[in-house]
Amino acid sequence: MTPIDLWSIVKEDRFHNRRYFEVGHEGFYFTKTDSLEKQLHEFDLHLAGASGKQTKAASEVDKHHYLIGSIMEESIASSQIEGAITSRIVAKEMLRKKRPPKNMSERMIVNNYLTIQHIIDIRKDSLTSNNLMELHRLMTADTLDNPEESGRIRSHDTIYVVDAINGDIIHTPPSHSSLPTFIDDLCRFFNDETPDFFVHPVVKASIIHFLIGYFHPFTDGNGRTARALFYWYLLRKGYWLTEYLSISRVIMQSRAQYYRAFQYTEADENDLTYFVLYQVKTLSRAYDELKKYIDRKNQEKRQLLILQRQEKLSPRQAQIVEWLRQDPNSILSIKEVETRLGVSNQTARNDIRMLVKARFLEELPINSKERHYIRGERLTGEV
Repeated sequence: MTPIDLWSIVKEDRFHNRRYFEVGHEGFYFTKTDSLEKQLHEFDLHLAGASGKQTKAASEVDKHHYLIGSIMEESIASSQIEGAITSRIVAKEMLRKKRPPKNMSERMIVNNYLTIQHIIDIRKDSLTSNNLMELHRLMTADTLDNPEESGRIRSHDTIYVVDAINGDIIHTPPSHSSLPTFIDDLCRFFNDETPDFFVHPVVKASIIHFLIGYFHPFTDGNGRTARALFYWYLLRKGYWLTEYLSISRVIMQSRAQYYRAFQYTEADENDLTYFVLYQVKTLSRAYDELKKYIDRKNQEKRQLLILQRQEKLSPRQAQIVEWLRQDPNSILSIKEVETRLGVSNQTARNDIRMLVKARFLEELPINSKERHYIRGERLTGEV
């Protein structure tokens, strides 16, 4: 048997087991595989189920830490995929301190961060043309060459998807004339009005992601918008643990596979199975990373309990001290403490004031009003 003969048999088998539907006057299909079914079952148990072993025992403060951390990671990685060059360390410091972005890369990250927070607020809403445009507007504010294109579908066909390495054109999106129909079909698909058969939510979220990349309804920001819709759809369908995952960080680590999944799907008669399998693998890796992260945080928490008992500190105060122990060069602000701990400005001030008094922190005047804080005598070992 030749490779061509074998492939013909595989294609025939896929054809008989495929699920076919149309969006924007174009046909797409996918095939369920045993490995896909097994992984989807695992997602149902862990990402949407009531068990929630990873965060069930966590306090609300811990959950806030996990959530803020994951949103930051997702915002940074999704922007880096699209060309943002700011490092993770600088980007996270900017978000924690709520510092205004200094350049285009930082603006992309801030936009992504605000957009994900917006999605969490509207997670139960249906997708409409208007809120899709609002999502794109939030994602691309002050980052486009032509600002008027933010929140608008493209009105021309001079747009191509190119290979980031060699500059070759790897995809030519459908004509802009198909986009109004595509947007209507996408909204119905997202809102579970179509197709007339069941599609597993993780599969459907993956297809939504692909469709934005394939039709390229916007002149720029399609990738970021696609990943945001993937995130939104899973939250809407009750996969609550998705809030704590950073999908884009895993995509960043396997960008070549990500792009090939798009290309294989288009090259093989719009067989979405390639892209769905890639997304499922990515989601699984993101979940594994979350488990490792929480295990690491639980170890840190045990160390914090020792610190609380020995120094008679509150859990929040012990956490602040631990930040400075882990990063001796760190410089904290009231706003950063407020953001990272999810507390009021006054609570953050009270904790900082107590730690300064106990000499864990030292006040660093910036100007007549603003103060920052660094490691104090108790941490530098001077006493």
